[in-house]
This record gives sequence, structure tokens and C-alpha cells, in this order.
Amino acid sequence: MSDQVTDAGYARQALLAAADNMRALANSGFPEEVVRAADLIAEALREGKKLLVFGNGGSAADAEHICAELVGRFLRDRRGLPAIALSSNGAILTAWSNDKGFESVFERQIEALGQPGDVAWGISTSGNSPNVVAAMKAARAAGLRTIGLTGAGGGEVAAYSDVLLAVPVRETPQIQEAHMVTYHSICSMVEQRLFGK
Repeated sequence: MSDQVTDAGYARQALLAAADNMRALANSGFPEEVVRAADLIAEALREGKKLLVFGNGGSAADAEHICAELVGRFLRDRRGLPAIALSSNGAILTAWSNDKGFESVFERQIEALGQPGDVAWGISTSGNSPNVVAAMKAARAAGLRTIGLTGAGGGEVAAYSDVLLAVPVRETPQIQEAHMVTYHSICSMVEQRLFGK
């Protein structure tokens, strides 16, 4: 029984810590950057452009989650939106990484799929994932608009981000918690901008 109480206490503390982090974010300049990101994506999609999203590990899962919300639906039924997660094609990931190296696996897909005016959205909790940084740099050079979703400071991704969403915490789980709320907010705002409330 004592283990169950301890486990519940731990979960309660984790929930309260997450709430504190969210409250701090809400009372900072972060919400304005979230709006900027939503506006940038909505403008691109309205112009017939697409969104390319990428990251590693949990951030790869987040990239796929974002694209599922936009291609499918978030809060309303509407037409699908062109969003591609660059982590979702296992053949590309493994072939290119095996032959050329993992550091350029997203950069190569930006080269293949990206067009000027598209949006490249790189996700890295540290902001320093070499393949994310390389893809952001390539996207900027190719005329894509860029969004970085990171932890505190933005790391190297910051230098290549038109909009930087840098969550000011340093522990990966807490960064990822804030990332989910952030991209859910963006998906909701994009739907509103394109299809009304």
C-alpha cells in the first residue's frame, strides 16, 4: 500500500510541475511566438505550399503527430492539409543513413521535397541535433520558411529559425510536455485561420 501512495505522490508532483511550467510559459512572450508560427504555416498553406516536419526519437513522433492532425483533422472536419513528417519513410531513412550518414537524412529530403515558400519545422529538445540543424540550414538556403521547436535557448537551431519556439526548461520530458501543448495550439489556430471557427 505504501508503494501505491508513493507512486501517486510522484504522479501528483509531476502533474503539478507540468502545470507550473505551462503557467510560466503562458505568462511569458511564448504565446506570441506560437501565434507567429501558426500565422506562418497558415499563410503558406493558403498559398498552396506544404509543411515539412522532422525530428529524432520523441521529436520524430511529435512530427508525425503534427502531420496526422493536419492531414487528418484536429477539431473539425475539413479538407486535408499538405504536411509531411520526414521521419515516416523507413526506406528513405535507412537507405540514406546506411549509404551516406544519418546527419544528412532530413537535409536530403528537404532538397527533394522542399520548394521556396514551403515551411520546414524542425524539432529538437536540445536545439543541437546535427541532422535537424543541417535540414534547417538547407531549408533556409532553399527559400523555405522555418520554425524551430526546442528547449531553452534554442541551440544551433535558433540561427536558422524564422520563428523560434524555445521552451525555457532543460529537462527533456518537461520540454516534450510543453511541445505537445504548443503544437496542438498551432494546429487549432491553423484550422481556425483556414476554415473559420
